This record gives sequence, C-alpha cells and structure tokens, in this order.
Amino acid sequence: MERVPGEGSGTLDFYGESSMNTMLLKLYVKFQDLASREEGQDLVEYALVVALIAFGATAGMKALATGLNTAFGNISTTLGSYVS
Repeated sequence: MERVPGEGSGTLDFYGESSMNTMLLKLYVKFQDLASREEGQDLVEYALVVALIAFGATAGMKALATGLNTAFGNISTTLGSYVS
C-alpha cells in the first residue's frame, strides 16, 4: 500500500503535516479560550488605560519642560544682571 502525505495515524508523516495540524489546532483552541475569558479582556482594558495615561503624561511633560526652561532662563538672566 502506498503512503499518501497528510494521511496517517496521527504520527509524523513524510512531510510532518499531521503534527503541524495538531499544533495549529491546539494553538487555535488556546487563543479561543483566552479570547472568551473575561480576565484577558480586563487585562487588555487596563493596558489601554495605562497607554493612554503614559501618552498624556508624555505630552504634559513636554509643556512642563518648556515652561521650566523659560522660568530658569529668566532667573539666570535676572541673576546675571545683578552680578555684572
């Protein structure tokens, strides 16, 4: 009897297709289980909130840094005029 690739008793065949199909099926089941659980959804929501806060803080730090730079520049100019 001739052996046909992709058919077998669940063991590795000539091309390794059976084990690859089994691995992909297990991976698919794991992803479906993760997607259906609410704990995973909560984790994604928290990650999005943290990313939004980090983005806002970064934008705020830019404005704060500009203001501080201007303030210290003014202080430096004022102190420089007293020393000269």
